[in-house]
Amino acid sequence: MDLSGVRALVVDDEESIRFVYRTFLESKGAVVTLADDFDEAVKYLNDKSFDIIFTDIYLNQNKGTDILDYTKKQGIDSPVIIITGQPDIDSAAEAVRLGAFDYLTKPVKKEKFLSVSKFAFDFKQLNEMNKKNEAERDNYRKNLDIIFKTVKEGILTVDRNFKIIEANSALKKICSTAENIRGNDFREFSGNCRKKCIELLKNALEKNEECEEIKIECFKNNLPGQTVLASASPLPDNTGALLVLRDVSNIVKMESEIKKHSFSKYMVGSSEKMLKVFELISLLSETDTTVLITGESGTGKELAAKFLHSNGIRSSNNLVAINCSAFSENLLESELFGHVKGAFTGAYKDKPGRFLNAHNGTLFLDEIGDISPQIQIKLLRFLQEMEFEPVGSDKTLKVDVRVIAATNKNLKEKVENNEFREDLYYRLNVVNIELPPLRERKDDIIPLFEHFKTEFNSKMGKRIKFISNEAVEILYNYNWPGNIREFKHSIEHAFVLCQGDIITPEYLPRDIITNSIKDTNNDLNEKRLILETLKKTNWNKAKASRILGISRQTLYRKMKKFILE
Repeated sequence: MDLSGVRALVVDDEESIRFVYRTFLESKGAVVTLADDFDEAVKYLNDKSFDIIFTDIYLNQNKGTDILDYTKKQGIDSPVIIITGQPDIDSAAEAVRLGAFDYLTKPVKKEKFLSVSKFAFDFKQLNEMNKKNEAERDNYRKNLDIIFKTVKEGILTVDRNFKIIEANSALKKICSTAENIRGNDFREFSGNCRKKCIELLKNALEKNEECEEIKIECFKNNLPGQTVLASASPLPDNTGALLVLRDVSNIVKMESEIKKHSFSKYMVGSSEKMLKVFELISLLSETDTTVLITGESGTGKELAAKFLHSNGIRSSNNLVAINCSAFSENLLESELFGHVKGAFTGAYKDKPGRFLNAHNGTLFLDEIGDISPQIQIKLLRFLQEMEFEPVGSDKTLKVDVRVIAATNKNLKEKVENNEFREDLYYRLNVVNIELPPLRERKDDIIPLFEHFKTEFNSKMGKRIKFISNEAVEILYNYNWPGNIREFKHSIEHAFVLCQGDIITPEYLPRDIITNSIKDTNNDLNEKRLILETLKKTNWNKAKASRILGISRQTLYRKMKKFILE
């Protein structure tokens, strides 16, 4: 047997005995330290660490059990082996009671001595490994506890009998359960709801099925209002199931409110893309963050700015708007910062600028992508310091203004082409609201029609109630390059011509009808070409995209559009 590197302490008041024990141990590679009494042993124990400790039961004024007791009090984990020349049941019992690893009687055989030494050393290593693993498990457990406490989702695991293995505080809050529910049957805590979660767990346990984010209305305590997204999946080896609940009641309520108020004087829409825009505006309503609104011409950027201001904390103060592309550089500087009398020819009196007029309110800078480099520098300074000097004045004015900017230009591209300052771009683009073009939100065509129907009936004194299916189809098939602005003009055109109570295709602008047919034909031709190419390549999408001259991502998008997947 090998004891190489094992550190051993031998305590005995007889030198010859110490020598023999050292010889035994060193023959197998152990490193041995000798002590002749309790005090010397304590000195070594305080200075060194040992893998094994051998001590005689009697040590002059002390006993070997004193050594054993000392190691326990000091937290020394080395196995202690008691050796005695006068064995008796009482001393053996006391040694074991105090935690001795083993108890040997003299004369000790070499094989027995070494065998016990090896066994004690292996025990110490195993004990250290277990403690290390236990510490790792404790850390892992602590980390899990931290994660469980901090995540907002409710997390629950059950065994195959629905006994709760783990449940975090979020789960207890969502399900209104008691604090200590581990070990209980989860079904007992679901009596006041619709028990949809139990069905998901049952499928996970019995059918080994996973489900992801099923929307459930809880009707907890027979009251509506709580909605959760529930996911369930079986645990490894089908030993149980995992349930994750995300409370989306506030989001559902927000969506409901958005849908309820979407027919507002500012923005209209209930499509998924517009709901995301409304949600973002709601999130920004309680902040003063600078916002950049982007989107094609006619998508309603100014309306979005008005919507953002009216829902914000500055809504009781002014919203001041300016179209930056409508002024020359000099005039724009005067419009923004104001000027003093005599600053330039025609400046007959002091004039406050838009920044001063917007104090404590909101300034909307439309078409921000068209401002000159000189105005960019001055605007950057204002955004950094919230102060400026009117044209012709050296007096610095400080204002409190929220800035919302908008553009239909690609500012990122203008930055790359050195046409727009990068530092100004990042100052403006703290949060970006991107308005989708109408062709990407055609679900909003009917809501938009209903909105404009109310407006034009009131404006023109008409009583139009409906739009025919044929007219709706034309509106859907057209791609609307002018977006909402073009759509509004087209509906207004139809209202002017219509003398009855229903809008039919004959009242729509002729170019809308013509281009709608072209767009439809183009889609049909494109669909036919893609389908033929896919068939020729045996539906090899990489090869088909090369033949068509488009990327695979574009091909996948068009396949989805034409339902060719």
